[in-house]
Amino acid sequence: MTGATDDEADPDDLRERAREDEAIADALEELVVELRDDPVRESRLERLFDEASTSNPNIWNTVTAFIDVEDGEAIVTEESKLAQGSWAPEIVEDCDAMLTLDIEYGMMPDDFKYRAGKELSRTIEAFREEAADARETAAELENGTDGA
Repeated sequence: MTGATDDEADPDDLRERAREDEAIADALEELVVELRDDPVRESRLERLFDEASTSNPNIWNTVTAFIDVEDGEAIVTEESKLAQGSWAPEIVEDCDAMLTLDIEYGMMPDDFKYRAGKELSRTIEAFREEAADARETAAELENGTDGA
């Protein structure tokens, strides 16, 4: 999620990183609301649901949605299945976040909503924590303290 270490960054860079992390968290939060309020078949995660609920679990064990945030909107750019230990999902350029779920053939939409919402909430929390840490470090650098 972060580029330079806090020791190498200046306060402005850290605040910019915090703004970017908050923007990603906000966009993912909108995705959670959409998932909660709309039918899965009308959501941006419809293809992820299809892969998670219809793929053969004897061949595939997880499916990942790659999410890019553009102009404050979370866009699912691609879905990728992971075979049982034989390869890793490809790296998608400009991917801001990933949502990975276990494949469960026949998964019901409400179960998918719960699982996807829970994973997205964890990701949102991580981005918000990163943003808070970056802002705190920026303040410490400006005040000439190192937090010790």
